[in-house]
Amino acid sequence: MGLTITERIAGTFCEEGRALSGDYVTIRPAHVLTHDNTAAVIPKFRSIALQVSDARQPVIVLDHDIQNVSVENISKYSAIEAFAREQGIDFYPAGRGIGHQVMVEDGYAWPGTMVVASDSHANMYGGIGCLGTPVTRTDAAALWATGSTWWQVPPVAKVVLNGRLPRGACGKDIIIALCGLFPDEILNHTVEFTGSGVSALSIDERLAIANMTTEWGGLAGIFPGDEVTTAWLLGRAQRLSAGGTHPRVTAERIAALRPVCADADARYAIELELDLSSVQPHVAGPNSVQAITSVAELAGKRISIQKAYLVSCVNSRLSDLREAAEALSGRKVAQGVELYLSAASSEVQQDAESAGYWKTLLDAGAKPLPPGCGPCIGLGAGLLKAGEVGISSTNRNFRGRMGSPDSQCYLASPAVVAHSAALGWIAVPQATAGTPLGRVISRNLIPAAAVEMIPGFPLRVSGEVLLLPADRVNTDAIYPGKYTYRSLSSEEQAAVAMENYDPQFARKARRGDILVSGRQFGMGSSREQAATCLKHAGICAVVAASLNETYARNALNNGLLVMESPELFRALRERWPDGPTVRTGIQAELDFCEGVVRALGTRFPMNPLGRVGQELLLAGGLEEWVRRRMPREASRGQPLRS
Repeated sequence: MGLTITERIAGTFCEEGRALSGDYVTIRPAHVLTHDNTAAVIPKFRSIALQVSDARQPVIVLDHDIQNVSVENISKYSAIEAFAREQGIDFYPAGRGIGHQVMVEDGYAWPGTMVVASDSHANMYGGIGCLGTPVTRTDAAALWATGSTWWQVPPVAKVVLNGRLPRGACGKDIIIALCGLFPDEILNHTVEFTGSGVSALSIDERLAIANMTTEWGGLAGIFPGDEVTTAWLLGRAQRLSAGGTHPRVTAERIAALRPVCADADARYAIELELDLSSVQPHVAGPNSVQAITSVAELAGKRISIQKAYLVSCVNSRLSDLREAAEALSGRKVAQGVELYLSAASSEVQQDAESAGYWKTLLDAGAKPLPPGCGPCIGLGAGLLKAGEVGISSTNRNFRGRMGSPDSQCYLASPAVVAHSAALGWIAVPQATAGTPLGRVISRNLIPAAAVEMIPGFPLRVSGEVLLLPADRVNTDAIYPGKYTYRSLSSEEQAAVAMENYDPQFARKARRGDILVSGRQFGMGSSREQAATCLKHAGICAVVAASLNETYARNALNNGLLVMESPELFRALRERWPDGPTVRTGIQAELDFCEGVVRALGTRFPMNPLGRVGQELLLAGGLEEWVRRRMPREASRGQPLRS
């Protein structure tokens, strides 16, 4: 049986030397990115070791809360920079750009390598043929200390892109179409893109598509390295060599590249196909990535907007700003609309200024922000107020993420955002209505490996069911983004748990509850507080119809039990079809030996809990799990030997 791209790259960057879908392996990625959350990683790292194992592996880029000039935030940034200097880690200060863009621009993400980040949009690196995937803050600490962490190789989805995009459509429209056509098919998969349509997609478009495989539900999204990739890298090498020899992006390194491709007989969990010629400009929303509508259809509804955004790591590169500038050339932002503008990096902004795009956008009335994340995560200027409607070129429009939970947000391409900002409602000239054409080619059941219970792990857990009768309860609903970079105590985290989903949740939850919810629970950000806040609220286990894998990783790394049982959720939802949090009065028992949940007088199937999960929960989380495996001289309080 042949290998997928995912299996081939992961096999190269794991200690076991082989990495097939379903395997638990020890990965040693080429690089690990942290950003503002470095402040939370440092104490975790200090509890394990004193010296970073390999100073060339970590990269730190400050990008999330860069508009915050409070004494507290400036002090935090200074402490992060001092730590980087102490450990010899590559460091990029606030204003250099969004971390993911820096990783691509400066050659940390590289075709055929594996690179991780303590941020959910590490998937973006797949746009240049790099296996990029998110890890948690605790994983980042483990990687700093040992160079490695655990990873379960995901199932792999093959997505065939055939044909060519029509005029007016772009990469953002492709990923919006995929999210809407196949909302649940690739959950927790790596997505490998192939087909005749790939060669016509620019690197900027590939980066945008790979970036939003996160919102689609994937753990990674990767394009094969090809002539387009090589040409783009050669352009980067020529530009960067003007300032002297670059440490990573060189003609010699590019010449040594060998394309990493899937074998002809590689096995995929699912194969999908999209006809690119059927893709028209679409909008996702409001407040959902999976709800898609053609711009032509929305134009007839004249949905008024108050704010528009050209920001974020998905659509703020030079080609995106060019499209927006062309749409706004000779026009003004409509009265009553605020348009916010931020480049993906300082380099992109310089290029946009040189090309005249930046001036065109400012002349139209755009409000500039520094290169960084900002409003995309609900930080800084320009957030949506209660009752307002916004349209954004960002990747995520979850309720409350970009401001008030009582606002609405739509996602679209930069051109649609710019046109809408000029008109005052969602529209684009000469839009054509139409439904994207896609199909499932095949599904293959890959059986799960047998799991043994390790000594000391409890065989059963029981508690009262606390029901959240909804699908896709995301991390912004569980733990609002506005708290992510505030140092809240355990009690404070528990008090704001589920605030954007149900403000009364903290009053309803009781210690020992088993929280049950629907599909894709925990989708969205990699913020670990979305797991720890529930643990601090006393939740003893989360059982979902399906779990976002990054959320599950965060939970296990922090000692919170998470399981899957779609049948249990369906049975409970028949009794309580919707609404906020429900105290059901129903007792449930999780039986790990038999792999069932006992409730309502019935046995519901439950996924097995693997050996690594059991070990992490018994240790109380990844920090102690790693500490127990480290040589004594590398543990806390002892300097590492060189």
